[in-house]
Amino acid sequence: MRFITANLNGVRSAASKGFFEWLDQQQADAVGVQELKAQADVVEAKFRHCDKLAGHFHYAEKKGYSGVGLYTKEEPSDLVTGLGLPEFDSEGRWVEKRFDKPGRKLSLISVYFPSGTSGEERQAVKYRFLAAMHPHLMALKAEREFILVADVNIAHKEIDLKNWRGNQKNSGFLPEERAWLTTLFDDGGVVDVFRTLNDKAEQYTWWSARGAARANNVGWRLDYHLATPGIAARARREAIYTGQMFSDHAPLTIDYDFNL
Repeated sequence: MRFITANLNGVRSAASKGFFEWLDQQQADAVGVQELKAQADVVEAKFRHCDKLAGHFHYAEKKGYSGVGLYTKEEPSDLVTGLGLPEFDSEGRWVEKRFDKPGRKLSLISVYFPSGTSGEERQAVKYRFLAAMHPHLMALKAEREFILVADVNIAHKEIDLKNWRGNQKNSGFLPEERAWLTTLFDDGGVVDVFRTLNDKAEQYTWWSARGAARANNVGWRLDYHLATPGIAARARREAIYTGQMFSDHAPLTIDYDFNL
């Protein structure tokens, strides 16, 4: 199964830059997208399907803001939109497809974690989201396997961003945020799948629009595949695609040796 994740920074903008034409060539089985920045009237009319994939979406109430989608070849046995928490569900941050068969319960999930870069108020929202997300993932993990693809808006370790020394007091690399990921991985048993396949430095998925950050690869690794151990162990190949610029993020692809 080939699973791609991409923060689009606006589905219409990414489409105008060739994202869906590129996607048609990838032979993906599942694609998670974040930051749609569009509502149902636009998405359902223009972006409901891509190649042989059918999309399901969770929209923000605020126009031009947030929103996530999940495209799959196979129809799910169940669909879950939202966390059941109004503060975050109003922002369109969680869509989950379940593919349950005898002897197997599996979820594919696309999530957009809040950013705290605009100030203390949004950073507080981010912390509340993290506080809610951990028990939610632990409960999910107790009953089923999952792969969650997301723009997490956190770089975990020093290897995961270029200028780590200068960003230790900035949202996205704060000690509390990084500790949340460490707890999720070390105590929660959720796996950072990319790092099981690639332990090299300068593997970034987001670059600031300021200066020549992308040209000089001054980036951050903010986009993840997070999976339960049994599924993570079946990951075989990873790729960050930087050949075209669809948004300020690059698509991340991971191939797993199982079928939906």
